[in-house]
Order: sequence, then structure tokens, then C-alpha cells
Amino acid sequence: MDLWQLHIFVSVIEHKSFSKASEAINLSQPTVSTHIKELEEHFKCRLLDRLGKVTEPTRAGLILYDYAKQLLALRDQTQTTMFDYLGQTKGDLVLGGSTIPSGYILPKLMGGFKTKHPDVAISLVTGDTGQITEEVKSGRLELGVVGAKTEDPAIEQTELIKDEMKLIVPRGHAWAGKSSIPCNQIFTQPFIVREKGSGTWRSILKSIDEAGFSPRQLQPTVTMGNSVAVIQGVLAGVGISILSTVAVEEELKTGRLFALHVEGLDLTRFFYLTLSSRRSRSPICDKFLAFTRKQF
Repeated sequence: MDLWQLHIFVSVIEHKSFSKASEAINLSQPTVSTHIKELEEHFKCRLLDRLGKVTEPTRAGLILYDYAKQLLALRDQTQTTMFDYLGQTKGDLVLGGSTIPSGYILPKLMGGFKTKHPDVAISLVTGDTGQITEEVKSGRLELGVVGAKTEDPAIEQTELIKDEMKLIVPRGHAWAGKSSIPCNQIFTQPFIVREKGSGTWRSILKSIDEAGFSPRQLQPTVTMGNSVAVIQGVLAGVGISILSTVAVEEELKTGRLFALHVEGLDLTRFFYLTLSSRRSRSPICDKFLAFTRKQF
């Protein structure tokens, strides 16, 4: 058993496929299969089951996967710490962001950080708030930026940026050009809602509830998985919605969309730096954190 074999093993599990893993790590599929076979011979048990087109770990495979992830993370941490000691910033950094941060906040931070540290390879994973928080908790991501707080004690969050959400309507709508609308009026219109894991949607529901209204009064016309889809839905006249003004900045400037305050609703929220409270961070992650906090 060696770290390279463990790297291949982890890749097969995470891609759920020998062929996809071989593409990801630039090895032939027979070579990947040979390494997995050698691991199984070493432990004298089956580690993976091929279930049709999908490969899943056995119970023994799940145990090995957890330890393999820890060993590979320690390898990466050792390498970056040694580079750091020698005055070099080299290595990999995997970040995650919910829809708005990954589209409008993190790319600018990544660009600035790369200019300062060109030898760091940064990857960005996009998901909803719930997905990114779980990925940080599991250690697959070192850092995330999301739009809602979590009560999970395994997660540490700090406020990064204040965000203002508004009611967004298309050009030609009866409310286009208005500055505000009473809260009870939003329940009379077809409304585009977000999926349950969305931090934006959680913030909206909380604001409606705190204003003394029931979120059930909304008339959901469709549910969409991200802000880009919601924006296109509003533009197409499918319904209205509440969105971060950061996400519709261009459409507001060109007059394709209009933003209104909703009277009685507090639609101010924060984007949060999200870290694991139980896992050690790499020197590169610490440098990115320091860089980020300096920018904001």
C-alpha cells in the first residue's frame, strides 16, 4: 500500500467509476484496476463493488476511504508546510461557494490571490449552501462562502460581506419603476422559489415569517436550482422573485429588470466564511483567509 494507490482508490470512489477516475488522474483503466486489485490483495478483502455502471465501496472500502482521505490530507499539509518554511507558497487549494459567492465574490478573490501566489492551484466547487457546508465539514473543501448560518457545531462561520436582497420584476411588469411594494402584495403574484438547500431562500422565508406573514401565502409557480435560472425565469415572465442585487447588477443597469424594496421585510443578510471547527487548515488556506479578510 502506498499513497498513490490510495489516491487512485479515493478517485474511483468519488467518481463512482473506474473509467471516470482514470480520465481524472490520466491513467489507463487497466492500470487503475491493477492498483485497486493490489490494494484488495494487501487487505485480503473486496473494497469496491461494480453495480452496473456505478462503482460503490464495500463496508471495508468505506473504512479505508475515511483513513485514505486523512492520509492524503496530511500528505498535502506536510508538503505545503515544508514549502511555507522554505519561503515558497505552492500547493492546491479547494474552495466552495453557494451560487452568489461562487459567481460574483470568489472569482475576484481567487484572481487577486493567484496574482500574489502564482504557484498555487485553486479549484472552485459550486453548490447550494447546504451542500457546501457539508463538503467543508467532511474535509473535501477547506473553505466555503455561503449565504446562511448553520447551527452545526462542527462548522465555524464569520460574517464576510453584507448583502441586500430586493424583489425583482421584469420590464413591463405593473410594478416596474416603483421603489417599494407592501409585503402583502407579493402574495398576489406568481413567485419563483429556490430549492430547499438554498441559503438565499432560507433567508427569504425567515424574513417573511419575522414580518408576521406565512411563507405558505406565496404562490410558487416553479422551483429553480440557482440564481441564474431564477433570473432567466423572471426575464421570461415566469414569475417574480427576491434576489441579491449583486446577481442582477447588469440587468438593473440595462433596465431589463427592476428592483423594489418590500415594505416590512428585512432582506439584509450576510455571506459567511465557512470553515470546519474540527479540522486543521493548510498554510495556503490560512494565507487565503488572511488575504480575504484584508480585502473586506
